[in-house]
Amino acid sequence: MADRTHDFGLYGADGEPGSLAAAKVLDALAGFFASPVTSKRGLTARLRYLTTSPSGPKAIQDAGITVRPRTLKAWLTGRQNPNKKNLGLIDEAYKALRRRNVARYLLGRLNARGGTRVELHPLDQSAVEVPRQRTLGFRTIKIRRWDEIVASWAEGDLTALDDAWVDQITDLGSDWGKYEYVTSIGFSA
Repeated sequence: MADRTHDFGLYGADGEPGSLAAAKVLDALAGFFASPVTSKRGLTARLRYLTTSPSGPKAIQDAGITVRPRTLKAWLTGRQNPNKKNLGLIDEAYKALRRRNVARYLLGRLNARGGTRVELHPLDQSAVEVPRQRTLGFRTIKIRRWDEIVASWAEGDLTALDDAWVDQITDLGSDWGKYEYVTSIGFSA
């Protein structure tokens, strides 16, 4: 069996870890607010989501937002605007809470009907010299158990997500190392 890639990009290949690409697809499936946090609408939507959810105060605390309740209320009413650092923390808290809230729904959706087919688009080798290029093609794999992937994504643990992702793509057989880095991934979910 192949080992993990250690010097990715050494010869000019371009791509991203498959686990990161999978996290982006899961983020898209989670349905985050489209308005940016810097807009009044985006800020208000995020603050409402954080303040009306039972888990919201913990998400606010976990993100490192240390303001008084009256400041939070002033942000909600628009009488005061958070600084740039707090805007970033609000967005981070919102995304973390949203991921945790939709994780169970996504898990059911991805595990339904025996799993979900995943399309792996190989890394970009256009900058690699011809003798060093590998023959790579579009591959598909059906992931039947998404529990570890979704749980680590929901918690924001990228190391655990990468390990869970690699555990799944080893089903490609001895070729799995060729698809540890990809240009994109698609789910048929």
